[in-house]
Amino acid sequence: MPLYEHVFIARQDLSGPQAEGLIEHFGSILADNGGKVVHSEYWGLKTMAYKINKNRKGHYAYMRTDAPAPAVQEMERLMRLHDDVMRTLTVKVDEHEEGPSVQMQKREERGDRRERR
Repeated sequence: MPLYEHVFIARQDLSGPQAEGLIEHFGSILADNGGKVVHSEYWGLKTMAYKINKNRKGHYAYMRTDAPAPAVQEMERLMRLHDDVMRTLTVKVDEHEEGPSVQMQKREERGDRRERR
């Protein structure tokens, strides 16, 4: 089955457990349609670069999935209809990276970077 990575932003007035519950909700939609969530992360409440629907902050969540295309399309459709979800991004990938995402890694673990001038 194809591999996907999903990121979505939920409204800022939700609590942390409610935002994490959205990950489980959309994961169950995938499971009902023949897919599965390989890994999920809750990135927390973060400030956005610009306002979306009069919100300055949002709860970010990340999911790695292994699901057929119709299951992903159904999940995306329900995300667009859900009142608490402000933005979504889905990317098809060739393979999932091992370990936590770059967003969850500590600054020292991110690898070598160029030195600042």
